Amino acid sequence: MAVQKSRRTPATRGMRRSHDKLKKPAVSVDPTSGETHLRHRVSPDGFYRGQQVVTQPEPNDEDDE
Repeated sequence: MAVQKSRRTPATRGMRRSHDKLKKPAVSVDPTSGETHLRHRVSPDGFYRGQQVVTQPEPNDEDDE
């Protein structure tokens, strides 16, 4: 079984942990709707790069019976 020869110092521990931080997601703003979304993805309104690529389904009033 491996046993360390000497104790790791707090500085060495901090240098190792310096790469463990989380990066913020790249967020962009849609020029048409002004909504924020992840880059290279369709916004919740269905817009991508200023053009509507996905249409939202119309709500049906017939299902309320």
